Amino acid sequence: MASSKPFISPSFSYETLEETLDIKPKGAELCIGIPKENSFNENRIALTPDAVGVMIANGHQVVVETKAGDGASYTDKDYSEAGAKIAYDKKEVFECDIIVKSAPVSEMECELLKPNQFIISPIHMAVMKREILQKMMDKKITALSFENLKDDSGHNPIVRSMSEIAGSAVMLIAGQYLSKTNNGKGVLVGGISGIPPTKVIIIGAGIVGEYAARTALAMGASVKIFDNSIYRLKRLQNNIGVRMWTSVLEPKILAKQLKTCDVAVGALSGAAGRTPVVVTEETVSNMRPGSVIVDVSIDHGGCFETSKVTSHEKPVFIKYDVIHYCVPNIPSGFARTASQAISNVLMPLMLETGEDGGIDHIVWHKINIRSGIYLYKGSLTNFYLSERFDLKFTDLNLLIASKR
Repeated sequence: MASSKPFISPSFSYETLEETLDIKPKGAELCIGIPKENSFNENRIALTPDAVGVMIANGHQVVVETKAGDGASYTDKDYSEAGAKIAYDKKEVFECDIIVKSAPVSEMECELLKPNQFIISPIHMAVMKREILQKMMDKKITALSFENLKDDSGHNPIVRSMSEIAGSAVMLIAGQYLSKTNNGKGVLVGGISGIPPTKVIIIGAGIVGEYAARTALAMGASVKIFDNSIYRLKRLQNNIGVRMWTSVLEPKILAKQLKTCDVAVGALSGAAGRTPVVVTEETVSNMRPGSVIVDVSIDHGGCFETSKVTSHEKPVFIKYDVIHYCVPNIPSGFARTASQAISNVLMPLMLETGEDGGIDHIVWHKINIRSGIYLYKGSLTNFYLSERFDLKFTDLNLLIASKR
């Protein structure tokens, strides 16, 4: 049988469909709650009164727990004048749809969380507990972490600001403990005409190392920097714009330099876990009596073998006649500056979230915010946390694409 030709009718017209564009929804009114932090050494607050004023002016609501700004020297009056509602009960703050915190979520706060809330806070990987994560997952929480939030240029703006503060503070702290009033050996950081400059060793050439080096140089000290990444050493040199003494982490060279230094700064960052210990107890025992160690990497375990965590109340201890300053969360000691830095990042983000019509829409439109989201409606979307606590991992991109 001969195959019949396909029949084409002239009465049909074939046209392409018009393209459907993703139109941004109308803005949403946000209700933001800021609880008072009760955790160890936390003085910061995530939104300053000025930032709250901007949020209120854009039609959003802000509820601040009483005395939440005390640590950063902001009063309830500052917040109420900016237009915030002051709550005298923590529960009232947790009625809001969005909770903004400057410390990780605690077990007590887990009980107060409402289903489907959105939380912005640090995680602090080192002290994160599986139970807290599990409770947040059960309540279908969406959570964004300070540590992993990226801006348009691919940097982590909050971590960067905190590192700048910690780095700049390091030399001020060291200067304090070198003075005789604090039982130091009575040396002025930097020295003066006719006296050799104070010798500062910085281990780690990240942001903390760079800002510590800047401050030390500005004070007139002689600075030597160690890091295993040649790229980071080059970047530091270019950013500071002066030829510096740099070296890779070679144990013998490091030990020799530490023997004669006045200040040693530990500024190594542990990428996803504990910081490597690069200075042994033996090396510390050979350091000059009265010299000062400031271990900024104590947040991730510390890079000096002799380091152990101290607090803002009792910041130092002495071992082998060397003064050790090992306070985690150094920026909290400079809480007002730190609060302004966090607020500068979060306030524009909150405004954009409102304009985009809420968190679901901003996650869709702003790709770089996705790196910071570790829980999305109860699904764990951070691979490192899922590996660590053996919980099911879900790819965030697939999740939000499937919900469109």
